[in-house]
Amino acid sequence: MNIVKTIADLRAAVARARSEGKRIGFVPTMGNLHAGHIALVKKAGQRADFVVASIFVNPLQFGPNEDLDSYPRTLAADQTKLFDAGCHLLFAPGVEEMYPHGQAQQTLVRVPGVSEGLCGASRPGHFDGVSTVVTKLFNMVLPDLAVFGQKDFQQLAVIRTMVRDLNMPVQIISEPIVRAEDGLALSSRNGYLSSEERAIAPALYRTLCEMKTALLGGQRDYAALIAQGQAQLQAAGLRVDYLEIRHAPDLQPADAAAHELVILVAAFLGKTRLLDNLLVDLATH
Repeated sequence: MNIVKTIADLRAAVARARSEGKRIGFVPTMGNLHAGHIALVKKAGQRADFVVASIFVNPLQFGPNEDLDSYPRTLAADQTKLFDAGCHLLFAPGVEEMYPHGQAQQTLVRVPGVSEGLCGASRPGHFDGVSTVVTKLFNMVLPDLAVFGQKDFQQLAVIRTMVRDLNMPVQIISEPIVRAEDGLALSSRNGYLSSEERAIAPALYRTLCEMKTALLGGQRDYAALIAQGQAQLQAAGLRVDYLEIRHAPDLQPADAAAHELVILVAAFLGKTRLLDNLLVDLATH
């Protein structure tokens, strides 16, 4: 696996692969890789001939009171995992390489509508940072396809909308959530949990599963179902940021006619903010 830190070296390496007729797959990450990230890399390897991954902790998507400075940086271990997963090229730039003129002067890419509400309400400016850095990375790598995980469901929707609206020639592929044996969605932030908090955390997924069962059983009083789920999470020791039922294709509030649903949740356990979601297809029932 080749490792580069500059845009010039990245473009040169990708150009060589493309000149050999290879299809380019791309997986952008912020590092501290776990099995969920590796599933993305392997999916890219199944769909492309040359897999590029990036590791960049993007300051533009962190708010002033968020965990930018303490976000885990494990580059050496990440390199080993990427190599074992079949990654061909790792792009690991510094902040100065990505934002040479400073963040305050950086042109921003904003995706209205789908970026609003949910995490967009809780983390103002977050998705502007995400869409901006992904646009920059797409322009640097020029991939044929890019793979994103479904755990950050709103982020995936933002990227899909951005690619559609800006006519980017990139196929966006999603990969299902990878979970621990007890159901907790794998996340870099799980490492912040104490042993006591880690024992509580699976309540998030259990609550989503119970809500899904109720929906498939005919429950259509979404407000009551959400209130019950919030009460369960609070009783377990989680502080709910949001718990919502949305129309999966566009993240609009779900109505009685919607069949493709997604239940989305963000909740704090101690100081750690956890995300999860569960798709529900009512058309099959």
